[in-house]
Amino acid sequence: MNRPTASRRTGNAGRGATKRTVAPRPRALTGRAMVLIVVFLALALAYTYPLRVYLAQESQIAQLEADQAAQRELIAQKAQELQKWKDPEYLRAQARETLFYVRPGETPLLVLNDPAGAAAEAGQKSPAAAPDRWYDTLWSSVRAADAESPN
Repeated sequence: MNRPTASRRTGNAGRGATKRTVAPRPRALTGRAMVLIVVFLALALAYTYPLRVYLAQESQIAQLEADQAAQRELIAQKAQELQKWKDPEYLRAQARETLFYVRPGETPLLVLNDPAGAAAEAGQKSPAAAPDRWYDTLWSSVRAADAESPN
């Protein structure tokens, strides 16, 4: 048998005691594995920045394409509106509506919303102006309740 000399029995064969040596434990990571891990980490760090730049450019391209599509839609709407303005009937209708134009021989009729004037003609008290702030609303309701309460 080929045993290492340190593990052979000593001259006392009858005692049964043997001297053993501790075998070295193999390392978990070898030198090659460490070099491979370092190279892998270096490559990962080297590719991180270009990947980030690439993703930022892709995002920017997508945003620009969306903006371009919105601009094309706006241009199409403006072209459609321009086609409407080229129609003489549409032009007449817009002149009547916005500028209050009338054709020769027509009598213009303009209706104004005047609640105070309508109340005065009917002989009633003119309605109060609508308050625009919440505390004005609260105070006017308190005054109205005070005016209606019998003293």
